[in-house]
Parts: sequence; structure tokens; C-alpha cells
Amino acid sequence: MKILLVYAIPEEKIEINIPNAEVIYVETGMGKVNASMRLMRAICEYHPDMVINAGSAGTLNHKVGDIIVCNRFIDRDLRKVTLDGVVSEIEFDRDAINRIFTGHQLVYGTCNTGDSFITEGNDIEGDVIDMESYAEADVCREMGIPFFAVKYITDVVGQNSSEEWFAKLADARAGLKHFFDNNVIK
Repeated sequence: MKILLVYAIPEEKIEINIPNAEVIYVETGMGKVNASMRLMRAICEYHPDMVINAGSAGTLNHKVGDIIVCNRFIDRDLRKVTLDGVVSEIEFDRDAINRIFTGHQLVYGTCNTGDSFITEGNDIEGDVIDMESYAEADVCREMGIPFFAVKYITDVVGQNSSEEWFAKLADARAGLKHFFDNNVIK
């Protein structure tokens, strides 16, 4: 099995080991446009069987240090558009998650994606908040590739700033590494 492990910035990259899988690391850059473009390029080059986003996220519902596995994605920017044919929500079944993880100790959630840092919780739907996952989910849906995201909570909306988010990235790397090391099916 060939898996693309995508992350936005170098400070989010973790090395993982998934038995019987070749893991290819792809830095997408921040934001939906960068994520879409760089993921599509990587899919065309490597022809993966699965894509996993691993990185940091904000939240309204959880606490710093929690790890949430997402298979449902909302685009908060498109959510505001009320035109026929505009899709603002994507959900993948959990089959890909179940092929990688043992299933115990997983907390499932919804990822809310948009092109800005959220500092207030007005009308934010979902468990985690990021800037790339919906776009990556959309590319994978279009290409017929299973996708999910594993998100480490670095900040609680309204409680800590983007500067504090950056300071928590080392904790996110360590937490995600520990999560993958202890939950991947051996």
C-alpha cells in the first residue's frame, strides 16, 4: 500500500511507520489553494492508495493535546454560499481509518476548514478547525482516494492566539508521533 502523509508546514512533519506501507511525505503549504495544488501534483506523481493529513488544529469542543481523527469535512467559506450545486461538506467512510488504526482510543470528529485563523467561535461547526483538510478531502473525493485527517489540538478558539499555536507545534509533533506509534495496526 502507498500512503501520502500530508502536512501544511515543516513544523508539522512527523515520521511514521505503517507496516506493509510505503509512506511518502508531502508538504502542502498553508491554505486551501496550496493544499489542493500540491496534493494533486503528488497524487499524479505517486498514485497513492490513501492520503492521511496529520497536523495541528484549533477547537471549540476539546482541549489542547487531544487528538481527533476526522472523516467528515466542512468548508466554512463555501458554507456561506447558497447556490445550487455548491458542496460544502464531504464525508468518507471509516474503512481507511480501520485499515490503519487498531480502533481503540480513537476519538472521531468533524474538521472545519477555511482560509483564515479563527479567533472567535461564531457559527463554527465541527470538532477541529484547520486551513487545509477540506480542500485535500475534495481532491481525494474527486480522485477516488480514501482520505482522513489526524489532528492534534494546539489551541482553543478565543483562549490562545496564533503565536501560541506556533509555540505548540513541537508538542503537536510529539503527540502525533506517539499516537501513530501506539495506534497503528502492527
